[in-house]
Amino acid sequence: MAERMSTRVRYDRIRDNHAISRTKNGHLKRKERANREERMIGLIKAGKFPYTPAIQSWVSTQIGLPFTQVTEEQVKALVK
Repeated sequence: MAERMSTRVRYDRIRDNHAISRTKNGHLKRKERANREERMIGLIKAGKFPYTPAIQSWVSTQIGLPFTQVTEEQVKALVK
């Protein structure tokens, strides 16, 4: 019975630690997403169509279309 109780305590501790981790990492991710958005917008303004794969991936995620279906006008509207 004691072994069963210690397992429960261990699982509770793991669950609590994961919740703390998710909260802490969520704040860090939010900041990093904002930094990445600024960086990508700067690269789009400095570059020309078609862009590098990293920028293509970001643009297609923002617009919600595969990059092959994205037009240059859509990218310009996204950056404004």
